[in-house]
Amino acid sequence: MSSQPAPARREGIPLGRIAGIPVILAYSWFVIAAFTVIVYGPLLLEQNPALGISAYYMAFAYALLLLISVLVHELAHALTAKIYGWPTQKIVLNLWGGHTQFENFTATPARSVIVALAGPAANLVLAGGAWVVLSTTNMGTVAEILTNIFMWANFVIGIFNVLPGLPLDGGRIVESAVWKATGSQAKGTVAAGWAGRVIVVALGFWFIARPLLAGETPDFSLLMITVLVGGFLWMGASAAIQQGTLRGRMHLVSAAALAAPAVGIPATAVVADIRRLSPDGSRAVVVCGPDGRPQGVVDPGALAAVPDYAAASTPATAVSYALAAGAYVPESSQGQELIQYLSQLDGHEYAVVDHHGTVTGLLAQNVVVAAITGKADPSNRHPQGQSR
Repeated sequence: MSSQPAPARREGIPLGRIAGIPVILAYSWFVIAAFTVIVYGPLLLEQNPALGISAYYMAFAYALLLLISVLVHELAHALTAKIYGWPTQKIVLNLWGGHTQFENFTATPARSVIVALAGPAANLVLAGGAWVVLSTTNMGTVAEILTNIFMWANFVIGIFNVLPGLPLDGGRIVESAVWKATGSQAKGTVAAGWAGRVIVVALGFWFIARPLLAGETPDFSLLMITVLVGGFLWMGASAAIQQGTLRGRMHLVSAAALAAPAVGIPATAVVADIRRLSPDGSRAVVVCGPDGRPQGVVDPGALAAVPDYAAASTPATAVSYALAAGAYVPESSQGQELIQYLSQLDGHEYAVVDHHGTVTGLLAQNVVVAAITGKADPSNRHPQGQSR
């Protein structure tokens, strides 16, 4: 009975491509759309009783206008990045607004700021355009209300996003300033993440603590928005701090430095050959196939269990366990390149080979993780200590 891999879960509804960039509407957007209708529908009805049930349709139109505003914001990021040759993987519109996901690229402090500020700049342009329309055109009540909402929404999105802290776009200014001053993007990311946390505390004080200290009850809808936005910002700021911390340790990730010593043997070898190559067990032994590629690792426990009289007749393959397909890396691999390469491989161990294809080491996944995080693996597993 064969097992089929589970299909990848769709993250939303594909809306097509703009300038070749896939745009996806996440299912979570419908949550914020419902929230907008529930909160702003009654408010619009109270301000304009003549609207009747249309007030709720207008509230939904408001949600759509916000969606368009966020899409323009993200497109500004993506199209500006395209100028510098940064490939954009996709744009996702979701509960929190949206995000642009880039593929691998090489950034500089100045370019990072320009790409980041393109989004808020686009929203301020939309707000200015809506203001011109309102100032020069006589419209009906509904059109005027929606245009006014569109103007203020884009103004708020533009101004709010330039606040100096990640995950807001203005956080890239802090990141780039520290990056430029220290030469370390990682330190810049951590600093901008902490600045983002300060913004959350400031928002909480202004919209929640300040009214309470004054003996007032915060408006419920404003309270909910503050909690939702604050929660999102705090999670994003924390993720930025973690990302910066990990990036700061990336120089420690090297296949050659982290691998345990190992030696390769052909699959035709026997236990006696293994014992001659590594008599004290100080080196891991990797079994290579007919094409010379690593295909398995000798299990020290199984090797020790073979009696001396059977050492010359027991094949190496009988005391080894298989490596995942393609689980070998060049010993020159390091940093982000190594992490990305390992992320595409199955298994928890990888043979390390030199430029001639000769096995020089055995790299364990938990050792790489420990190097990145700075935390020792509680299992303290070593490639040589594994038993299958």
